[in-house]
Amino acid sequence: MPSRAPARDLSIYHERTRARGVNPFVYWAVRAVLQPLMLIYFRVSRIGREHCPREGGVLLAPNHRSFLDPFVIGICIRRPAYFMAKQELFKPRWQAWVLNALGAFPVRRGEADEDAMETARLLLERGEMVLVFPEGTRIRKGSLGKPKRGVGRLALQTGVPVVPIAVTGSENARRGWKIRPAKVKIRLGRPLTFPRVENPSPRLAAEVTARIWPCVELQWEWLGGLPPLRKAAIVGAGSMGTALATLLARAGIEVQLGCRTPAGAERIQERRENDRLPGVELPDEVQVSTVADIEFGGVDLVCFAVPSRDLPAAVAQVGARIGQRSAVLVLSKGLVPPLGLTPTRYVSERAPARAVGALGGPAHAAEAVRQGASVVLASSDADFRAQFSKILGDAGLDVETTDDVMGAELAACAKNAAALAAAAAATSGMNAAGAAAARVFAETHRLALRAGGRTETFMGLAGTGDLVGTVLAEHSRNRRAGELLGRGVPADQIAVLLEETPESLDAVPLLVRAFEEAGLEAPATTDLGALIDGRIGPEEWVASVRARKAGGRWRERATAGSRG
Repeated sequence: MPSRAPARDLSIYHERTRARGVNPFVYWAVRAVLQPLMLIYFRVSRIGREHCPREGGVLLAPNHRSFLDPFVIGICIRRPAYFMAKQELFKPRWQAWVLNALGAFPVRRGEADEDAMETARLLLERGEMVLVFPEGTRIRKGSLGKPKRGVGRLALQTGVPVVPIAVTGSENARRGWKIRPAKVKIRLGRPLTFPRVENPSPRLAAEVTARIWPCVELQWEWLGGLPPLRKAAIVGAGSMGTALATLLARAGIEVQLGCRTPAGAERIQERRENDRLPGVELPDEVQVSTVADIEFGGVDLVCFAVPSRDLPAAVAQVGARIGQRSAVLVLSKGLVPPLGLTPTRYVSERAPARAVGALGGPAHAAEAVRQGASVVLASSDADFRAQFSKILGDAGLDVETTDDVMGAELAACAKNAAALAAAAAATSGMNAAGAAAARVFAETHRLALRAGGRTETFMGLAGTGDLVGTVLAEHSRNRRAGELLGRGVPADQIAVLLEETPESLDAVPLLVRAFEEAGLEAPATTDLGALIDGRIGPEEWVASVRARKAGGRWRERATAGSRG
């Protein structure tokens, strides 16, 4: 547990704030120095300052991104503003004295600190200006956090006007101990007033906070801050698309599930259940329609839940309709034909989305809905990772995040190919199956490293975890495809027999091409591609696997290159 400053020390600062307020000599001297410096260094944009009352008690309610927020907000107003600061900052006595002189008083975070609330109330009733962060702590990435009811309680107890404030950019100013120049924007909204209630109940305080916070969000989004994920559209009503729709609805998201045909949409809408995911009832928050009927410009998140081979058609249909402030999540595992691009790169180049991410890991659709799952969210956008991982966590999933998008997507490709190889070789025994899976997986790992991926991604949920889940899954389509392939069934007949698309059959030939372009030899994957093409039979495939030297090294050809 964090160490706590002695109660006697904290009470001293509360008493000093209540009795004396700011030290005018220290406050105005520091402000005279800091205000011009901060305005220039952070290029502060101040909008709506006329909305802040110049006299009487005022409660400022801003979002919180950085420890700099109280100071950049302070230079926007023409009078001292008091604010709560975490108790740890009051340990050094000199620092505590300076902060207290500037209007800060301590608060014990993570608990109901009645001393801090009483100090804030007394200041407001005395006609001072008090700054309270409704989120309670800094939210450095993603959209705004959830407010606590303390700001509503103070608004009711004192009856003073509440000014909603948004701050953006301050989170970019600090890297370690360095304070860097960053563009900071501040916008003040019109003040809100509420009837005074002497002893408001927690429920009433929460309701008032719920009235204040949307006004903060309005200022935030006006400044270009990341909007919350409220609405999502899912392209593809297969098992995984339906499962994701159900999970997002559990997290409070309005979801539109897009089917290919009107007949399919009507059937799912009437039954509130998808044949691809039997036994799972769709929540009321999920609306079912055709993809063509979805208004993509009005959604915050677009999810492509289609096989890699169908991704070009799906993106061609809706890519231009995706809004610039929407995020995109891709569930396809494999490479996109005909060029063999990774799914997120393919989408990024064709849709004007603000962020694109991929979802990996061992997430069987039905189990994810009923029991939860461990997944990997990969995106180069830190805000999207923070925002969407919170949504998935609220839906009941265990989420790991990474910026290694290349590693995560090639790990998914590797697990599909390795699962196919293991099942195809299993007709000759478990030893052959293990050798086939290991060599194909290791070769793809080599390709990922060449392309900038990381080993830890392959060794984690996105790679080995997903591989084990796929190999053990009784109804895995890639496993069943490998079993049929090992029995001599032609690859072009397997999808018809399974009535669904095993992505591994498409991925392996594209992987072989990727190895050639990267100048890497990959004998196990190349022979698996020959088996899929029908150029060798199952027996010859197994024999080629057994003929490889265990622990042998890959040889790089002279051709240089890398793959994106």
